[in-house]
Amino acid sequence: MATTSGSAWEDAWRTAAPALSTIQDNLAHSPSPLSRVIRVGQLDAELLDQELSTLLQEPISKALSLISNTFKSRFEPELALLIQSVLYKLSIWDTGASYGARLQDLRYVLASANSSSITSSHIPRRTLLAHGAFTLLIPYLRERLRIHALSHAWPDAPSSDRRRKIWEFLDFLESTHTLLGLLNFVVFLWNGRYRTLADRILRLRLVPSRRQVKRDVSYEFMNRQMVWHAFTEFLLFLLPLINAKVVRKRVYRLAAWFSPSNLLALVPEKPLAKLGLLPPTGTVSGSKKQGKFSALPENQCAICAENASFNLNPSDATNAFTAMAAIPLPSDDHDPDGASAYPIHIPYITSCGHIYCYHCLAERMIQAADGEDDDSGWECLRCGEEVQRCDRYSVGVQENDDLNMSGSEYEFSSDLDMYTDMSGSMGSYTESALSE
Repeated sequence: MATTSGSAWEDAWRTAAPALSTIQDNLAHSPSPLSRVIRVGQLDAELLDQELSTLLQEPISKALSLISNTFKSRFEPELALLIQSVLYKLSIWDTGASYGARLQDLRYVLASANSSSITSSHIPRRTLLAHGAFTLLIPYLRERLRIHALSHAWPDAPSSDRRRKIWEFLDFLESTHTLLGLLNFVVFLWNGRYRTLADRILRLRLVPSRRQVKRDVSYEFMNRQMVWHAFTEFLLFLLPLINAKVVRKRVYRLAAWFSPSNLLALVPEKPLAKLGLLPPTGTVSGSKKQGKFSALPENQCAICAENASFNLNPSDATNAFTAMAAIPLPSDDHDPDGASAYPIHIPYITSCGHIYCYHCLAERMIQAADGEDDDSGWECLRCGEEVQRCDRYSVGVQENDDLNMSGSEYEFSSDLDMYTDMSGSMGSYTESALSE
């Protein structure tokens, strides 16, 4: 049974083999169909060439502007012509395709190349010279002539003046070129041939560089952009729902747990006493609620010290590193007349009897009042008590009765009788002198 089926397959193959060979020979000798050139690829190639020219021209223009401000305005057309000429020589003249066209896997071809002068791009030299004149030289001459005409006020000349007629003729040529370019673009969108007027005049077409065109488009960048855009939109929706003040307050409280004073409080007192950082445990009388800056001198603002402990900028005079280097300890002997690291500006006293800067105290109390999830107020950094109110701190001046100068020898006289002697000198101000 198996032998019969195998022989049937062999007979079928022998019968179809001549027909398959004929079809294969016909396909090999038949002309290949014209490959379809995508229009968007040709337009993208033109845009890429323009972007490349601008990218190369911008740094050179900035460098020339540093030498002289007039260089950029005076020689900008020449600079653009030089860059475009170099790009034209290295791309179209040598390889038959611009850099943008090569990125799109396209190249220029000429339908009938009968000239003997063929360049490495397989395009006649005359055609390339004419194409370079149309795309580079004529736009440069047009731009330079327009700048010269505007600088010499050709549009404002009388209608009978030759300059005014030349200007109107230039406007007519520009309008005609724009109209022809629009018509060529419409035809290009219809059949996909001859992207520009120069290509149509010279019969230059952009065709695929390879026979099998594979337009592989990578959407990786687009996917990343869409993900980032969605993430940004999500943040814009989420951020108004977050109370930044409450989050900052919680961060401050969390950071307070890891402050240097609290970290030292976790260390046993005996090792610290041996190192001279704390007094012996027997000298400590009673336990009292204290804040994390209870050992800070009274002439310094504890809020400023806390803010400095959160500041990670080493260029500031007070930062986290200087705060760690100057950890306040109860055993330290502070000089009340010495320079204060955190001086108090506009002193205000709290309900618990401690003094802070006005702006520091106002900021902390406003933050505590705006807290929605916590009903408790702000806790003093020195005693740990809740601050209910604050008042302006005023210093009373004690009057001393001993400073009465009534019986002094240098007391001024009430009558202030002054006289002048012959030498012009003033008399004495005291009663004793007047009596003499």
